[in-house]
Amino acid sequence: MKIGIIVAMQKELALILPLLSDKSSFTKGAVTYHCGRIGDNEVAVMQCGIGKVNAAVGAVSLIDSFSPQLVINTGVAAGAGDDVAVMDIIVADRLVHHDFWCIGEEWGRVPGSPLFFPARIPEGIAGKEGVKTGLIASGELFISSKEEIDRIRGHFPEVMAVDMESAAIAQVCCQREVPFMCMRVISDTPWCSHDNSRQYEDFWEEAPQRSFALVSDILSSL
Repeated sequence: MKIGIIVAMQKELALILPLLSDKSSFTKGAVTYHCGRIGDNEVAVMQCGIGKVNAAVGAVSLIDSFSPQLVINTGVAAGAGDDVAVMDIIVADRLVHHDFWCIGEEWGRVPGSPLFFPARIPEGIAGKEGVKTGLIASGELFISSKEEIDRIRGHFPEVMAVDMESAAIAQVCCQREVPFMCMRVISDTPWCSHDNSRQYEDFWEEAPQRSFALVSDILSSL
């Protein structure tokens, strides 16, 4: 299978690249694609940058340049569910924009699109320690307080994780009819930490390769 993987940050890219074998790279415009194999799959990995605009531009670029049969977004996210802890992995079963509203529409629904964008759940994740499935919500701000989480949960009570890119990529994939999968490692928990920015930095010091290695396990099983 031909698979495209999108991450937002250099730190995330650095954790994904060691999973590739037979590595090569090429640059097209402002984007560098890192190509190789994971299991039997042909893979192209790209860093899109932070935020929904960068994510959408990156997804279009990846699809047009690589024609993937599946797009995967992975990286880190803030926890939003009561039973979500740092280092847990949230696999999206659907995605939504938590910061979008237009008159006459439901909160989060982009006119002409579904409220929730679908995501493919990989087989074999049931029962894996620290892996949960559920709703991931995206918005154009770093969530840093319980009050912000509470506002998001007021609209979407079932939200488990919050990030800044995945719903935008899911929207592009929905429009282009390309299957989408999203896996996010929880880096901080704003609703239960007095200083989640410090929590976030400490997360990177722990070098969570074991969590990102789940991507390799899932791809190898496709």
